[in-house]
Amino acid sequence: MTGNAASSTPFIEIQNVSKYFGDFAAVDSVSLTIGKGELFSILGASGCGKTTLLRILAGFETPSKGRILIDGVDITELPPYERPVNMMFQSYAVFPHMTVEKNVAYGLEKEGIPRVEIKRRVGEMLNMVQLDTFAARKPHQLSGGQRQRVALARALVKRPKVLLLDEPLAALDKKLREHTQFELMGIQYKLGITFVVVTHDQEEAMILSSRIAVMDKGRLIQVGTPKEVYEYPNSRFVADFIGTINMFEGTVVGFDDDSVRVNCKDAGGELVALSDAPPAVGSPVCLAVRPEKIFISKHEPDNTEDTRLAGIVEDLGYFGNLSLYRIRLATGRVVQVSAQNSRRSAERFLEWDDKVFISWRPRSAVLLTD
Repeated sequence: MTGNAASSTPFIEIQNVSKYFGDFAAVDSVSLTIGKGELFSILGASGCGKTTLLRILAGFETPSKGRILIDGVDITELPPYERPVNMMFQSYAVFPHMTVEKNVAYGLEKEGIPRVEIKRRVGEMLNMVQLDTFAARKPHQLSGGQRQRVALARALVKRPKVLLLDEPLAALDKKLREHTQFELMGIQYKLGITFVVVTHDQEEAMILSSRIAVMDKGRLIQVGTPKEVYEYPNSRFVADFIGTINMFEGTVVGFDDDSVRVNCKDAGGELVALSDAPPAVGSPVCLAVRPEKIFISKHEPDNTEDTRLAGIVEDLGYFGNLSLYRIRLATGRVVQVSAQNSRRSAERFLEWDDKVFISWRPRSAVLLTD
């Protein structure tokens, strides 16, 4: 489950939005549509413009140009309190002197909602985030994950059309973060509210999102499902930013049906990749392959259609569920390979300095021209 499926009709429309601070373009001509009920992530490194874009959506920043529509209504000039949007901050910003119940009720009380209605809505929300038995506690009596859920309940109890989440899980430790990711997905799925999440964590974006927008230097580089941006990156930047990948620079030297042959000096010869739109002979390209797509063996593979390279084990690491190997080729190039530890054994399959063969299928390689 990765959130609700996107509606075919755009719910949030970001139209050619830019934000300048002096001569610096924090957001540079961004156009993006997000469907109703999506759990959408904006992913990028620090300083890429993702938080500025989120603040523009929230109304805390005014775009230098462009406009924003939600549910067909232009909200570009509306102040934050008039937008059908709520925001959950990275720090959670819960009131330390108030109980959990009072924290969640705060926004409704400010709006003058009748007391009976407040009690009903707060009770429903605390039950949904599994904090009903903690209603009388203060924030300092809660764990980090529980405080995160208080902030989430407070943001959702006002029933916004869109919830904006700025690095919502960054303050949690790894194990709790993994657990909370699925809780967040479950809540979003039940409510059907559009979530827009800003994060620098690739793994978090991949798990949470129905779609991901990858940003760099204020621009959108690629928008797609987690599988699309991982398996079919549109550039060297996306391929390198999402997960781990081996990249071989080279030159196109020929074609065989739907295969492209690339001469790669680092690989010591020709590599092969599939491409629907092969570049011309002589074009500089990058052939990229993920570590988990590579097979490793002490024996030379029989399949002659696969790319096959020989090397030695320079480094290895055991991570329980998988092992990582760094294989040095005769050219000096190091290739990273990951292998699932599917068999229970205390003995290592490979050791340092073992001579090995690595191989991968042509369809596992991605040909990049940008």
